[in-house]
Amino acid sequence: MNYKKPLTLLILSIIITICSLKFGIFWDNVLFASKMGNILFENGILNWKSIPIESDPGHPPFLATLMALGWTLFNKSLFVSHWMMLPFVFGLLWQIDSFVTFFVKDKPFQIWAFLIVVSDATLLSQLVLVNPEVIQLFFFFIALNSVLKNNTYLKVVGLAFLGIVTYRGMMLCAGIFFIELMIHLLIKNKGLKCFFTRRTIMAYLIAAMPAVIYLVWRIFTKGWISSHPLEIWGNAWEFSSFKDFFKNLLRNFLVLTQRFTDFGRIAPMLFVLITLYTKRKSIKWNEIKPLIIIISFSTIVIYSTSLLIKNPMGHRYYIPSYLSLGLLSFLLLKEYKARNIIYTGMLSILLLGNFVVYPEKFAQGWDASLAHVPYWNLRENAINYMDKKRFPISETASFFPNCTTLDNINLNGDVRSFINFTGTEKYVFYSNVYNLSNEEHQILNQKYLSLKTFKSCNVKIEIMQKK
Repeated sequence: MNYKKPLTLLILSIIITICSLKFGIFWDNVLFASKMGNILFENGILNWKSIPIESDPGHPPFLATLMALGWTLFNKSLFVSHWMMLPFVFGLLWQIDSFVTFFVKDKPFQIWAFLIVVSDATLLSQLVLVNPEVIQLFFFFIALNSVLKNNTYLKVVGLAFLGIVTYRGMMLCAGIFFIELMIHLLIKNKGLKCFFTRRTIMAYLIAAMPAVIYLVWRIFTKGWISSHPLEIWGNAWEFSSFKDFFKNLLRNFLVLTQRFTDFGRIAPMLFVLITLYTKRKSIKWNEIKPLIIIISFSTIVIYSTSLLIKNPMGHRYYIPSYLSLGLLSFLLLKEYKARNIIYTGMLSILLLGNFVVYPEKFAQGWDASLAHVPYWNLRENAINYMDKKRFPISETASFFPNCTTLDNINLNGDVRSFINFTGTEKYVFYSNVYNLSNEEHQILNQKYLSLKTFKSCNVKIEIMQKK
């Protein structure tokens, strides 16, 4: 066995982990890692029943359990939390490499194909954060690669773990099923009866058992699965009329389109669409059909559901499709003589996507690119400034995802907490990393003065005081 490639990927994973050690718990991971993790850390690693309803999103607490285990063994800290992610970062990069080499047979080109695939801004952001996404993607690509290589046993293992990371993991399991079915029907040109063999049915039934067991456990112990009784995040299915539903559907379609073109992805997206049309007669369709199927069906359950509900759809939901799209764009380069120039252009645009920062009144997926990186030093400096000036954090307003205890973000035992902004607080901790409503922006502009501004690379934090 050649150990050069896995060793290189391991070194790369260690470098990624070392570079991210100061990045706090961010965005939804405050709930998935910190809040649920702290409860399990205090009440028992597997005591899932102890998670109170206000901190329970319904998802399997896979990441929280992993964090509680790491904290129990080594001590609770950001340092430990990031190192707990290392095996999954390494595993994911290895599985992505296996995915790439399945389609790119020429070894000299494999590194360039791998590079453009992993240059997706949303993937890069997940790699440096403590989050369930990297874990989920690791198991997804184990299952996907197993389907491509006809490895039933490893497919079952990947699906079994994928289904208990989050509910979206369960949806990705369905995506794997559709991918395997479509490959069977459209590429192998075999019938349905031939697909639904005893072996295939048993494989998916066994793989589904962990998810089924979890869902049954939730129903009997909690009484609900996904519709939160307190509607903390709103009612995803509540529409006043069919017109309201249709408007939401149209809006979601536009948002979904934006997700697939945001942060530089517009370059490979346009390149693929233009090439599939203009070079349709010369393209070797049999070589790219599997990738088109993977792009279309890997997240089909997720985006079909997301289109119908009110809940916002995150960029990270569709990473499997993004990465497959990136690989497809690489395979299509052979249709052009200026392939080196096109490749350099696409890669540059993808990497530059990490520097995209929208105007403050335009909501941005801050966990979906590396644009958030300067925020962490700025936040530390701003909190040190507040402590030096003796501004009380417990009386200072802030916004999601900063409106929580310092411990939930820094894992440092500091239980001081920012409070929810109402417009009546004396002090405000503001950053353009927080997606505020127009009304909140208006209140800040009219009623507050900036005492101190910390700024770096289009990211800023302001300590504000009421006029």
